Amino acid sequence: MQLLLNNRKEKLDRMLKLCKKCIDRLEIDVEEVEGKNCLLCGGLLWQIDDIAERISERLHEYEFETFLVGSRIEGSIKALEEYIFEKYSVDKDKSIKHQFNRELGTALAIKTGKNVSFSKPDITIIYNLEKNDFEIQVKPLYIYGRYKKRVRNIPQTRWFCSACGGKGCEVCNHTGKKYPISVEELIAEPCRRIAKGDYAILHGSGREDVDARMLGNGRPFIVEIQNPRRRKIDLKELQEIINREAKGKVAVSDLKFAEAKDVEYLKSAGFRKTYRAKVEFDRKVSREELEKALERIRNTVIHQRTPKRVEHRRADLVRKRRTYDIRLLLHKGKVAVIEIEADSGLYIKELVSGDDGRTTPSLSEALNIGARVVKLDVIKVDGGL
Repeated sequence: MQLLLNNRKEKLDRMLKLCKKCIDRLEIDVEEVEGKNCLLCGGLLWQIDDIAERISERLHEYEFETFLVGSRIEGSIKALEEYIFEKYSVDKDKSIKHQFNRELGTALAIKTGKNVSFSKPDITIIYNLEKNDFEIQVKPLYIYGRYKKRVRNIPQTRWFCSACGGKGCEVCNHTGKKYPISVEELIAEPCRRIAKGDYAILHGSGREDVDARMLGNGRPFIVEIQNPRRRKIDLKELQEIINREAKGKVAVSDLKFAEAKDVEYLKSAGFRKTYRAKVEFDRKVSREELEKALERIRNTVIHQRTPKRVEHRRADLVRKRRTYDIRLLLHKGKVAVIEIEADSGLYIKELVSGDDGRTTPSLSEALNIGARVVKLDVIKVDGGL
């Protein structure tokens, strides 16, 4: 076996003929041949201008200011390069990838008039030297804003039918969705269309219940557009298009461009929120006893086990959230309107009902009678970008 291996290496040594560019880069003493006969690069290093022309033709459909070239080696090129590194003790930073990337980057900068960027480029070109082909990776486009949801019974994001998993069935009238429209579709679809992207998703700073409205200053959000072909978007015009097409269901404001890191911040920041809830009680309550009950849950740490209504899609945990100010806006007999300022993540419906003891303290517990939210609005979300 060792003899066979040695014979193969000797044969490879006799075949090892490289072009001047590869010899100069590797600094090894082997027979020099024309570029097209180079055993390592196969002439690719001598075709940089042609490769750059092919790529620049594909780039015409994209708006971008910065780009980066990367490359991938595999198969015979990778195996041969590893053999050369070992036999001639060549540093791996002299890989063909580095030279190819540098030369192609320079050629593309000249042809496109765009700049190379090693940090968050708009476009990344990955060239496969073994297959002599390339792929284009486009940085997503991020647009920040705030939205108001003025009607009830619209979910924040697309809600697929649980019966068919989005495929379409009789239960969902073959739409594949539990609800016909969502805030995400009303906002993200115009963004995707204007940016000529492949897909767009909405990242919200929390979410309101389907039957709750989002009013006041609006909820912060970021739309992420995948593979956008346009980046130079008039955000004022985009805002007008979204609001016009939403026909009063949803309205957006404060649009501006964002970055990927902003998505993580927005989803983890936990902005304080203010709610307005219309509450019904099982019996008439006096204003005095209601005020005393509200005092028990005002500026208080609430222990809240995952509500029964969402336990099928949330981890079963006991969360600690604080209420801050609670104001009684209106009261008459069995009905009250209450304004609640609280930590992000506090379930307001359960703060009122107690959820059979899963939330404590609660308004129902403090009054010792049944209480339930019949209408809920988010009227303020602190923070944002």
